[in-house]
Amino acid sequence: MHASAQLEEVLVFLIAAVCIVPLFRWFKSSAVLGYLAAGLVVGPHALGLIKDPDSVLFLAEFGVIFLLFAIGLELSVERLKLMRHYVFGLGAVQVFLTTLIIGGVMILAGLSLEAALIIGSGLALSSTAFVVQLLVERGDMITRYGRVSFSVLLFQDLAIVPLLALMPLLGAPDFSVGGALAIAAVKAVAVVAAAVLIGRRVLRPLYRVIAASRLQELFVAVTLLVVLGAGWLMSQVGISMALGAFLAGLLLAETEYRHQVEADIRPFRGLLLGLFFMAVGMAIDLPLVAREWWLLLLAVVALLVVKSALITVICLLFRLPANVALRVGPLLSQGGEFGFVLVGAAMLRGLLDLDLGQLVLALIALTMAATPAMDWLGGRLSRLATPKPGHSLDALREETEGIAEHIIIAGFGRVGQTVAQLVGACGLPYVALDMDDARIAHGHAAGLPLYYGDASRVDVLEAVGIERAKAAVITIDRADEASHAVAALHRRMPGLPIFVRSHDMSHARELEGAGASAVVPETVEASLQLGGILLSAVGVGTDDITRVMNELRDSNYARLEGLVEPSGDGVAGRGKKK
Repeated sequence: MHASAQLEEVLVFLIAAVCIVPLFRWFKSSAVLGYLAAGLVVGPHALGLIKDPDSVLFLAEFGVIFLLFAIGLELSVERLKLMRHYVFGLGAVQVFLTTLIIGGVMILAGLSLEAALIIGSGLALSSTAFVVQLLVERGDMITRYGRVSFSVLLFQDLAIVPLLALMPLLGAPDFSVGGALAIAAVKAVAVVAAAVLIGRRVLRPLYRVIAASRLQELFVAVTLLVVLGAGWLMSQVGISMALGAFLAGLLLAETEYRHQVEADIRPFRGLLLGLFFMAVGMAIDLPLVAREWWLLLLAVVALLVVKSALITVICLLFRLPANVALRVGPLLSQGGEFGFVLVGAAMLRGLLDLDLGQLVLALIALTMAATPAMDWLGGRLSRLATPKPGHSLDALREETEGIAEHIIIAGFGRVGQTVAQLVGACGLPYVALDMDDARIAHGHAAGLPLYYGDASRVDVLEAVGIERAKAAVITIDRADEASHAVAALHRRMPGLPIFVRSHDMSHARELEGAGASAVVPETVEASLQLGGILLSAVGVGTDDITRVMNELRDSNYARLEGLVEPSGDGVAGRGKKK
């Protein structure tokens, strides 16, 4: 009977998700909001199809764990170093000032210092799950506001460690807070150092052995073991499992297996993260909201406004452009999932009154539900404050300072935009350069990392971080400018892979001589694709078509060269070469 009841709950979740989430997507709303609404509908305070939200909360938290693991996979130690100014600077200031202001208001309202500290710090934390999901859905993790937002979220997730360590001390004044935190910090540093050492010494050889076995299910099993094992290890010293998973992802990001690992965990991450959002929706106590609606409405508006304004001002103090600050502030204005953890732990320890704790939990859930609306507002404000694209190298350097292992795309015409879409769809960061002011203005309005710059100039290349780049793609229309850009890139970074689009075979040879790693003649390649479609239509087998086309590409198109020559009237005739 118990197993049957669990199966019924699983079916309820799946039916609610399948029925409600597509409706939100159809109305061009966020899937996150759809999952939240689905949880609200089936929860104990609406239809009551799920009586106990806590029964799924433990499983739902694994969604956040897999999300942070995936984020770690997309980062690297080098990129993290570049982000340290925003992580440990802007993020630290935000958490401290928000806790101070909200805690101060709570003390003025008559709460104890302990309760004020818990509520202030809990509401200072934003929702990594909601915000990152929104950024990933739109491919905005590569934008400057996306990088800054994630940096702040990363510090907030780190801050949960000392905040949870403080919890047992708040009710025991005889203990030394400083000493206890110092011991916890030493333990945390020791475990992190051990995890890094073990990860670098063990993970790569382990995955090499598993990959050699060619057992896909074993590869997936090892990935799950790494994620959950790292999370469990961190939980043993008071660090959240989500941060342990993030560290595991960061270590695997340095290996050649990161893309396969990311593909393997994507189904788990999507399902469990959706379950997490549904659990949040079920946690909203509708009768309590109905009784205290005026107080909650005031608190929701106050938190969203105050936190948005405070984060925006802090971003401006860190010399971020107004359009970036106005986008980050509203996006991070909500409460977060770690606020649930902190407030819930305080309620269990008797540090917070149960009714007050329920109100704070409802406040966090409602502000999380308002995230898509606040994001929309931030986008509108940001567009109003977006300056005209400038040509300053200093501005270009500031815009791209936090990017590493990125792709440089020179030329943002039809080919460059297609390449950018492919790169962005795979979650890879890129920086695009173009010389067309109208095109750049349009790209800025769309939030794309597109900047004014001449890719043949060494100072421009240095400004976009050529020494940190992973590869470069040249799609410039003019043949001479493309050749100059390839030569400049090759001189500055001889080992950098450079991929170029050329007009014809003659131009391709020139580009190869200038240092291009690979050249694709667009007219010849288009002809090959057209020929392949023709051969397929007349009955030639797919294997034969693929073989012939690959042979032509492998020979660098040499067999196609010199077959025809343009005649005076533009009609191709037989060439003289044998």
